Amino acid sequence: MKMDKKKLKSYLVWTFTIAWVLQVIGSIFSLRGNSLMFTFVLAVSMYAPFFGTLLARIPLQGMGLKPKFKGNLKYFAAAWLLPAVFTALGAVLYFLIFPDRLDLTGMYLRETGGEAVIQQLEAQGITLPLYMIITVMTSLIYAPWINMFFALGEEVGWRGAMDPMLKDCFGKAKGSVLGGIIWGAWHWPVMIIAGYEYGKGYWGEPILGMVMFCLFAVVLGTLLDFSYEKTECIWVPALAHGAVNGVCSVPMLFLNTAYSNQLTIGPLPIGFISMIPMILVAAIVLWQQKKQQEEK
Repeated sequence: MKMDKKKLKSYLVWTFTIAWVLQVIGSIFSLRGNSLMFTFVLAVSMYAPFFGTLLARIPLQGMGLKPKFKGNLKYFAAAWLLPAVFTALGAVLYFLIFPDRLDLTGMYLRETGGEAVIQQLEAQGITLPLYMIITVMTSLIYAPWINMFFALGEEVGWRGAMDPMLKDCFGKAKGSVLGGIIWGAWHWPVMIIAGYEYGKGYWGEPILGMVMFCLFAVVLGTLLDFSYEKTECIWVPALAHGAVNGVCSVPMLFLNTAYSNQLTIGPLPIGFISMIPMILVAAIVLWQQKKQQEEK
């Protein structure tokens, strides 16, 4: 897709306006303790880029909305499983550096769910270790496929509409970086108001969290865009995006809650140390893209 400044501007205005209004509404629900409505409103906001694409009159044709499995099965498999691999590698790296922060007693579940929840699980014959295993397996097996349908709303806008125009104007590497920063900034209201992603009370709040999430969005966006270029099927980055959303919070199950206000470091992949495996792969992708552009 060629750069069209008018359409790009219209897309960004619509996408940010719709999402930010919904994020403020969702944040109000969160502050009032209504987590169900908060989750629902955020899920709806994921379709803001899709609606922004339609309102900016950017054609959906050619975005690969029809699933293309032939020749792309390995990319679908990678989109499904690699987010879990990156998350696990990042968490292992974090806990190797900070072994005292590893907790296998279920402290996080006890503090967030309360003893009543633990007792309910035990009454059903579900021990804490078993519950943790079930949670991990759920995040790995079918959560990515369910989340994919919500992530599609974002991917149509970011990968299908915005990134191609940015790369056409600035080149692949610079366009990917700029697109990631925009994508990260799109999350800022809910991060600032509701403490989304990094919570509240962490050092450098909210600026550090805003910067760190933009870095995460640049890294993840680079990998998602790479998968989209390879397959020309928007469902592949949507599946990867859904897998990330499904598995990224799993390391919290093993974190000593005394350090839950330091998520900008890890063990979730949105923390700098745990992000390193993805950063290395994304850096290789960007370097190759820059090299290819220089050779042309």
